[in-house]
Amino acid sequence: MAKLVLIRHGQSEWNLANKFTGWIDVDLSEKGVEQAKNAGKALKEHGIQFDYAYTSVLKRAIKTLHYALEECDQLWIPEIKTWRLNERHYGALQGLNKKATAEKYGDEQVHIWRRSYDVLPPLLTADDEGSALHDRRYANLDPRTVPGGENLKVTLERVIPLWQDEIAPKLLDGKNVIIAAHGNSLRALSKYIENISDDDIMNLEMATGQPVVYDFDEKLNVLSKEKY
Repeated sequence: MAKLVLIRHGQSEWNLANKFTGWIDVDLSEKGVEQAKNAGKALKEHGIQFDYAYTSVLKRAIKTLHYALEECDQLWIPEIKTWRLNERHYGALQGLNKKATAEKYGDEQVHIWRRSYDVLPPLLTADDEGSALHDRRYANLDPRTVPGGENLKVTLERVIPLWQDEIAPKLLDGKNVIIAAHGNSLRALSKYIENISDDDIMNLEMATGQPVVYDFDEKLNVLSKEKY
């Protein structure tokens, strides 16, 4: 029986400032560091031994993974960083204060941008200064792949190949995998794993720094789901 552990990164500096973050590479807050460490302590307490680790290319997730693995004495395991686990790209909303944006566009519109499954936020263009096309960490991607903004549906579409090509085969081989990533990339992955409907996924929240543990059978059917 293989285990998959998902951890949403600890509180970031922009979570604390109530800003849309997306692909902007902000650090953990002091509270976020403690949340990541506590996640690792919980994993150590439960005695889970990991074979592989995955994270995004954004430091709030990378540091969360490292703090958690250090606390459970497994910092040495193989680690893969991939843009496919990045947070949902919030387009032109990135960097804006959520409260101020709601005052400008209305609570209902901002709620739709944040929580709907298939509605896109205002998009960044390729020549926008904030476009990820100008970021060296995405230089090896087809420019058509780099988004100007995403909804959860698009986020799921980029996460699925990682699951199918890398993570699922490891679980089928009986390996235990830990993923430290972001609220929406993990919600997308959970949607796929649990076959959650488009409507119901809107109600799924990923708490910062709280490990979610899946047990799978030999066909990758979910046997159990726990939160530590």
